[in-house]
Amino acid sequence: MDKRFIKLFNLTEEQAISLLDTPPDQVSKTDSRYVAASHLINFPSEATIKALMRAVEQTDPALQNRIVRRKSLETLGRLKAKEALPLIRTCLNDTDCYTVENAVWAVGEIETHDPHYLEEIAQLLEKPSQTYRVIIHTLTKMGYKPALSRIEKFIDNDDPPTASAAISSICRLTGDYSKMEGVVAMLHHPQVLARRLSIQDLLDARYYDAIPAIARCPVSLVFRLRGIRSLTEAGIASKLLTFEAIQDDLELALRDHPKKLELVHSYVQLPALPVLIRGLYETDFGRCYLASKTIIENYAEAAPAALFATYEEEAKNDYGAHFHVIKLFGWLRHIPAYDLLMEALNNPLPQFQKSRAAAAIALGELGELQAIPELKACLETKIWDLKYAVLIALEQLGDTGAYEEAANDDDWLIREMSRAKLQMTS
Repeated sequence: MDKRFIKLFNLTEEQAISLLDTPPDQVSKTDSRYVAASHLINFPSEATIKALMRAVEQTDPALQNRIVRRKSLETLGRLKAKEALPLIRTCLNDTDCYTVENAVWAVGEIETHDPHYLEEIAQLLEKPSQTYRVIIHTLTKMGYKPALSRIEKFIDNDDPPTASAAISSICRLTGDYSKMEGVVAMLHHPQVLARRLSIQDLLDARYYDAIPAIARCPVSLVFRLRGIRSLTEAGIASKLLTFEAIQDDLELALRDHPKKLELVHSYVQLPALPVLIRGLYETDFGRCYLASKTIIENYAEAAPAALFATYEEEAKNDYGAHFHVIKLFGWLRHIPAYDLLMEALNNPLPQFQKSRAAAAIALGELGELQAIPELKACLETKIWDLKYAVLIALEQLGDTGAYEEAANDDDWLIREMSRAKLQMTS
């Protein structure tokens, strides 16, 4: 279990249980039962499971208590608490649709194959005003084929993520992948959530043909790299894929140049530079990439000063915009940004980790050989995409010597990449 955040809320197991057991109307303004329910994932004990079950049994209809019940169900699922299954089952009939959704998800995480549980979940597909995506996913994960005809009804659902889940489910349950291009098409949907979730559906379905489209999908690089890595690992393990077959797509995604992506948004007319700078702060990365591309193509000379200004004002504390600003300095090959890029390369804060790989790519673009020692030092990291980006940057700077050592790296993907590079040069 990942213990990195165990001290985040400064609560012991006993304190978290005590807080969760506190009647909702007696909780102080500085405390949160929701936080307690979240934090207990760090303590997989019998006492924790019983406390979470007591929280689920607390049926006060107030919104805050409903939220705590949902979180408690989620934590029970993550803890794979089989003893809680009968209680979780009672929540499948709850009047709160999100409580039902979390109960379904928890059953899927605990992985019961009891047909009575699964049939109850399948019947929820006929319940009005329910959220259906998690229901479809859980039934598919458990391989419950009796739900097939009910899932098929959602293929043309008005909600894109639900339709995507239904198409993927049919393919997985029947082995017929002829409709999977419908999920691939979701990668170009105007709604960012539809694009993100379609990657998950393609990943779950092990649809390897989608890797080039995933690489070019305008969502956060985190989603794309996770999808490509997972598909590649599964494909190599099943001998249906080789690393060489996906290498170009993986490196295209990692370089992350906005001109190489399939953008889904556009401008009616060219925005002013300040408007584009604000576009780097959008939560839909598709709009961020459009702003970046437009800046590169139309404001290459004026942009660096504006980027430095927005960095100091806001972007240095906003991990999304920080990522795009760092990338832009590289694409604009703005050498005065060298110190800022070096700072980003070595930023230790967890929320800025994707900016480290972005900084490595940007430093490669600057062509400054003085960056080589600092880049090589980053090869000691456990962050695979940072190592990969560093190797790309070093090669761009004319130093390919690191491939020899990286061919024996702890990470399988770094080994595959390095060995492929060494074969190309031998």
